[in-house]
Amino acid sequence: MNEVERIDLIKYRLHKAWETYKEAIILFEHKSFTGSVNRLYYASYYAVTALLLSENIAVFTHNGVKSQFNLHFVKSEKMSLQMGHLFNELLDKRSTSDYNDLFDFIEEDVEIYILPVKDFITEIEAQLNLT
Repeated sequence: MNEVERIDLIKYRLHKAWETYKEAIILFEHKSFTGSVNRLYYASYYAVTALLLSENIAVFTHNGVKSQFNLHFVKSEKMSLQMGHLFNELLDKRSTSDYNDLFDFIEEDVEIYILPVKDFITEIEAQLNLT
């Protein structure tokens, strides 16, 4: 992939992060809390993959994304520890809701992530400085 293609892919993933965040809000407003958690995780996931791509860091699994994000951005203090915890929690919650039977989130479980995920994507967007 050449540099122009890489930049286009980074922009696409960031756009996808925002679109997925909007989906999370719609699902939350319609009381689909488990679906909202899924979309909040994926919104943050797309933003993190854009950030990793900006540093030419290749990843192939969700745990790989988590690991590389923590190693290259949280541990190095390019992103706060709080942002690292947020991403880790969302991955855990998404996995719980996807793979555990008879489990559903309630409104209070989800609303605490709505604004932090928006801030998370905004912070990554600022770091990418694509304007």
